[in-house]
Amino acid sequence: MSSAVKNDHLLNQWRELESAHARVREALERALEREQQLSLSEYEVLRRLAEVDPPKGQRIQELAEEVHLSQSALSRLVGRLEEAGYVTRATCDYDRRGIFACVTDAGRRAQKEADPTHRAVLAETLGECRTVAV
Repeated sequence: MSSAVKNDHLLNQWRELESAHARVREALERALEREQQLSLSEYEVLRRLAEVDPPKGQRIQELAEEVHLSQSALSRLVGRLEEAGYVTRATCDYDRRGIFACVTDAGRRAQKEADPTHRAVLAETLGECRTVAV
């Protein structure tokens, strides 16, 4: 296979993967907003925080890296979740600059209620995207 053909093949694979990713994200965003009044990013933050030991929480900076948001965008998102009663913020005991986000019981319930929607959309949309060869 020539280098040009190989590059064309790689670009096509990338386009297909990027398109599939966009379709899945859009479907998740619509369904979560419609059924749970949560954005996909809000759901992802709640899911990740629910996986962490409750009293400890997770540093905002680390969470931002995991969900691929800037620290300022995540801070605004956490602020919205805090207003909704889904998370609280706490300062780090050993580093006053560190802020932790901790999921509340209401946040855990919201995340658990959103799980079936999330899984159903993934099952449906990823099934449609299986033709993408990586």
